[in-house]
Amino acid sequence: MRMKFSLLAFILSLFSCEHPKTSDLDLVNRLSEQLKYAVRLSEPLRDSILTSPRTVENGKLKLVASRDWTSGFFPGNLWMIEELTGDTTWRSIATEFTLPLEKEQWNAGTHDMGFKMFCSFGKAYSITGNPGYKKVLIQSAYTLATRFNANVGCLRSWDHNADKWDFPVIIDNMMNLELLMWASKETGDGHLKDIAVSHARTTMKNHFRADNSSYHVIDYNPETGEIEHRQTHQGYSDESSWARGQAWGLYGYTMMYRETGLSEFLEQAEKIAAFILSQPGLEEGAIPVWDFNAPNIPNEPYDASAGAIITSALYELSQYSTHKEHYIRVAESMLSRLSSPEFLAPVGENMGFLLKHSTGHLPHNSEIDVPIVYADYYFLEAIIRKQHIENI
Repeated sequence: MRMKFSLLAFILSLFSCEHPKTSDLDLVNRLSEQLKYAVRLSEPLRDSILTSPRTVENGKLKLVASRDWTSGFFPGNLWMIEELTGDTTWRSIATEFTLPLEKEQWNAGTHDMGFKMFCSFGKAYSITGNPGYKKVLIQSAYTLATRFNANVGCLRSWDHNADKWDFPVIIDNMMNLELLMWASKETGDGHLKDIAVSHARTTMKNHFRADNSSYHVIDYNPETGEIEHRQTHQGYSDESSWARGQAWGLYGYTMMYRETGLSEFLEQAEKIAAFILSQPGLEEGAIPVWDFNAPNIPNEPYDASAGAIITSALYELSQYSTHKEHYIRVAESMLSRLSSPEFLAPVGENMGFLLKHSTGHLPHNSEIDVPIVYADYYFLEAIIRKQHIENI
């Protein structure tokens, strides 16, 4: 058997000329109420260091500092619920959770600038058009660009464990390229785009196996660019397919095709999609367990975050691919599953998180079968993408 494990008075309003279906409105209203609950629980725990909820640890709500790679997701969730509801009273509370991350624009010690800044300030800028947010995002992109090594052709991922890796690049880092692509368009600086394209091409060359599954970590020699090790640090084994890593790749190459129009990235996204959907049950909307090669499937923990990322990515990929109807059908099935009582928490439970049953880092015995904020982020994004497609 699988492991199963108000600050403001908000008024729900419609957000487009075409009314969403009643079932969609009911879901959005429920998500709005749950996020109000999340804000209410988080506020007393916030201080000059801890800014955003990340997960539940030992039965308690865990908040993290702005430097944490997940710090931008909760602010992003608040901006997205404004977009979904059309209720601008969300704006003040979303701003309150976004601004503490401003100092991170100068943090060159992390590759996660896209996760932190584009998911928070990026959402804020897209909704408000505030030029101050744009300035923060542009500086964030230039800070991220300092991590590029031309010998390798990639942005460095982790700085920790220097005894283990010389120049590690993780598949997750594909997600941070969107910030560079956005900033390149906004500033006219083609160097930022060149870095992103180089990183994507190098990753495409070296991270993927013959079956289009991906390693998690490629360790390079920073002087020569040669590969030193291939590993799957957060997966079952080095040769296994860690589910969230496959999701990051699918999302990242779909995004890079959108931003560049280069067919090589669309082809790669479709190859990754084919691998993911070849896994048992996923064609029918099953939510993946934490690693596609974990030894005790189906008795392994789910990773709802991987399911949410895949769902959001498939909705976008459907808009560029000749397999449009196929991808939409699978995305609809996965979104329906995530919206079911098995995964979607009742309002007032789950410490305010939307989804249950995510897995962060099982080999490290960390965040196993718990809610995690980035699962909620990509779940909300998937709903928005679904509605945009339906309103075309």
